[in-house]
Amino acid sequence: MPTTPIKEVKTWMRIPDGTKVRLCEGGQEGVIDGLTELVVGSGRNPDGRTQYRLNVGDHARMLVAQEALFLLTDADGIVLMHKQNIEYRRIVTEQLRAVLSADRFVRPA
Repeated sequence: MPTTPIKEVKTWMRIPDGTKVRLCEGGQEGVIDGLTELVVGSGRNPDGRTQYRLNVGDHARMLVAQEALFLLTDADGIVLMHKQNIEYRRIVTEQLRAVLSADRFVRPA
């Protein structure tokens, strides 16, 4: 009986809304404001179909893929999030650190 190889499934965790991030290119900072499937360009999140909406201030939004983002952290390495308590931020940080490399977590400029 022939066997079919199992495809490796890439683990992906969506970065929650309100998470503060910095663009890898240019260093502009903003806040995750949701996902969109109206993809611009070739960059997509690991799910293969979405991009993040990034609020960069003054009602301006950008569409970016996860690979183009650094997550901003406090002095203890906990991700910074708009209007969230420290306990929730710790849980999110642990989950994100399980799927993202350590170099994706940086302190604000």
